[in-house]
Amino acid sequence: MNTIYNFSAGPAVLPKVVLEQAREEMLDWSGSGMSVMEMSHRSKEFLSIAEDAEQNLRSLIGLGDEYQVLFLQGGASTQFSMIPMNLLHGAKVADYVCTGQWSKKAIKEGKKIGTVNIAASSEEGNFSEIPSVDSWNLSADASYVHITSNETIGGVEFHDYPSDLPSPLVADMSSHILSRPLDMSQFGLIYAGAQKNIGPAGLTIVVVRKDLLARVSPEVPSMFSYAVQSDNESMFNTPPTYAIYVSGLVFKWLDQMGGLSVIEQMNIKKSTMIYDQIDRTGFYRSPIDKQYRSRMNVPFRIHDESLEDLFLKDAKDSGLLQLKGHRSVGGIRASIYNAMPLEGVEALLEFMQHFEKKHG
Repeated sequence: MNTIYNFSAGPAVLPKVVLEQAREEMLDWSGSGMSVMEMSHRSKEFLSIAEDAEQNLRSLIGLGDEYQVLFLQGGASTQFSMIPMNLLHGAKVADYVCTGQWSKKAIKEGKKIGTVNIAASSEEGNFSEIPSVDSWNLSADASYVHITSNETIGGVEFHDYPSDLPSPLVADMSSHILSRPLDMSQFGLIYAGAQKNIGPAGLTIVVVRKDLLARVSPEVPSMFSYAVQSDNESMFNTPPTYAIYVSGLVFKWLDQMGGLSVIEQMNIKKSTMIYDQIDRTGFYRSPIDKQYRSRMNVPFRIHDESLEDLFLKDAKDSGLLQLKGHRSVGGIRASIYNAMPLEGVEALLEFMQHFEKKHG
């Protein structure tokens, strides 16, 4: 069987060594005689797994005690509602910056809970860039400012974050969390669905500054309350146990690779290789302004778009899977998360060059 490389935007590729360890421990975790999938979430065995995962995540990001880590369910999409339910209280407004399809979804759900001010939007430019911070029309008394720091569908990424905002910065980091170092002091809250750059689908990670928990009204339903989840250390109900376990293995893998600074350099190298190929001749084209291009999700088109279906078919036949662009925008998209090896990118470049030579 030829080597397969999975460029899916999520659920996405996982490190091979992590999958191998999970396979070895599938029937018997650490001599317990149980699979992690069989353990009570309140057993000492699983509690040690969850505590270890949290500590490794804290170490990777450099989290201080002023932040609470929550292991939740429901995906990032549930957070579109939970954030305003927990933080948008009284008659206040929330500011949102719209940079793509996931931003729009967050805005839509936020409006169901309270008043939303769209502080800036790049929709008129087809989401090809991120509005400069100087252009943001922020509210004086906003409960928070929400951004989607990497748009999986459109392929734009915040490479720098605004500082000294009048309100806490909240970020959906689902598709690039842990791909580079993070200064958490710039944020009041970050959240991410695990299935793109952390682990299996089912786990959602929320990191929230503890002082914000005081805002949470007791009227928020218990399952959706950050305060309740924090008080119960993410064990208010049965958490996604196996996803937490595998994510913990990924955190250890990232540490063994040298941490987030080393991972960032690898991601810069991989994405630069693909963008250089796209820009080389004009056969391929990127819809994104160069200074905002994502390192994780690389959408592109062929100058003759009628060739794209053939490109996807031939790529699949060559072992390059899940390259089809999101249904809302079409085209081609290569998602090259932390776990995508350099060899996968090299295989994609070789195929792109061959396809261009044949059809250019």
